[in-house]
This record gives sequence, structure tokens and C-alpha cells, in this order.
Amino acid sequence: MPEPFPPVTLNVSETAAKRAIWVVSTIVFLVVLLLNRVQIPAPEGLNVHWFAAINATINSIVSLLLVAGLVTAKSGRWDLHRKIMATAMILSALFLVSYILHHLFAGDTPFGGQGWIRPVYYLLLLTHILLAAGSLPFILLTSFLALTGRYAQHQRLARRVWPIWFYVSVSGVLVYLMIRPYY
Repeated sequence: MPEPFPPVTLNVSETAAKRAIWVVSTIVFLVVLLLNRVQIPAPEGLNVHWFAAINATINSIVSLLLVAGLVTAKSGRWDLHRKIMATAMILSALFLVSYILHHLFAGDTPFGGQGWIRPVYYLLLLTHILLAAGSLPFILLTSFLALTGRYAQHQRLARRVWPIWFYVSVSGVLVYLMIRPYY
């Protein structure tokens, strides 16, 4: 595979970077777990469910960016691929902030659907949560490998991580659309 772009020189070992990735991923996971136990009253006049709509919008855009990133990678348009994937990473970080704020202010919303849609919703939600929690360190590692010029390793890992990240972003939108009537 030809070098898509010059690697970034980081003054950190791969071991230290991997350790930092796992620490950050664990902290994010624990913060999200704690959201079920902490709720803060929303500022007066704030519609806290706007955060959920923002999250769904961000996830929709990330889904489109992931498809564009795949297309640009397959066509060898590396500069555009790098910009698209950096944008997807930034939007995913903004999503995380918005997600945390939504759950801090709104808490959990019970799903009110009945019949066949109820198990469909919970299966979708369960797979979304598990894959979202488990994919973060691998998304970060995939990005680290690309940034540091380990393109063959990046490509091998991206082939596994991309479909999971894509599923998480699309299923996040579907979960929002299904729970939205019950806010």
C-alpha cells in the first residue's frame, strides 16, 4: 500500500499510546455508566431533549462521513479520506459531550412501545450499547495507526472496525427515532 500521507511524528511510544487509548476508553465507559446514577436539574427553559435530536443529527452525519471515508480510501484519495475521517472523529467526540449532557439533564426515557416493536427496540439498543462501548478503543487505535504511518496495520484493523462504527452510528439514529415519541 503506498503511503497515503506523511505520518505524524509523535513523541510517544506505541505502548504508551495504546495505554492512553485504553485509559481514555475506560474513563469514557465509566462516565457513561455513572450517568444512570446522576441527574442534574436542567437550566430553566432548556429543552433537554434537544440534545437527543443533536445526537441523532451528529450520528447521521457520521454515518455519511464513514461511507465517504470508505469510498475515498478505496479510490486512493488519501488527503480527502484523512479530512473526512478526522471530521468523523471530531463529530463523534461532540456527540459524546452532547450524549453526556442529555443524560445528565434528562436521565433515561422508558420505551413505551408495545407488541413486536418492543423486543426489536431492546435488541437494537442492546447491540448499539455493547458495540459502542467496545469499539471506542479500536476506533482510537485505528486512527493512531494511520496518523503514525502504520498504514498496513491501519487498513487491517479498519476493515474490522469500520462496520462496527457504522452500525453504532446508524443504530444510534434508529434508537432515537424509536424512543423519540416517548420523550
